[in-house]
Amino acid sequence: MDGHLATLGLGGNIGDPRASMARALVLLDTRPDCAVVSVSKLYRTPPWGKIDQAWFFNACAAVRTTLSPDDLLDACLSIERQMKRERLERWGPRTIDIDVLTYGDRMQQSQALEIPHPRMTERGFVLKPLADFAPDLVIAGRTVADWLEDADVAGIEIADPRSDWWRQTTENPQS
Repeated sequence: MDGHLATLGLGGNIGDPRASMARALVLLDTRPDCAVVSVSKLYRTPPWGKIDQAWFFNACAAVRTTLSPDDLLDACLSIERQMKRERLERWGPRTIDIDVLTYGDRMQQSQALEIPHPRMTERGFVLKPLADFAPDLVIAGRTVADWLEDADVAGIEIADPRSDWWRQTTENPQS
């Protein structure tokens, strides 16, 4: 598929976030206008922003898409809604969260979408998984690997070291 390479950040801490993120990636990958080309390891991360809540699972993915940035965001939000995502409070608990981090080298600032994601370079839970497959990706003049050196990654641990964790069935996640 031709198109643009976009990166996404995924996370959740309610229910079975691993299964929710895996399902979201499968739903994206089965769309005719998207193909998942890289996925990070799965990470378990301490809550950020609002810290009195359960730990999160986080991952990043690269997607080749023919969708525009706004249409890609709409596709991600549609998947969140399909999976019963509720936005009750900023940085609060959630079943699934899918953020568009980058879209090629595009820079965009609108009410709906800012690319690159405005806070991604401050978040170890985004940079660490993104560095699994895109350490040389340049964001705001620095590589992901460089940003990661300055990021707070305290407490972040690998929950699944495989990049194909999302293709595993929930009945037998270790197979």
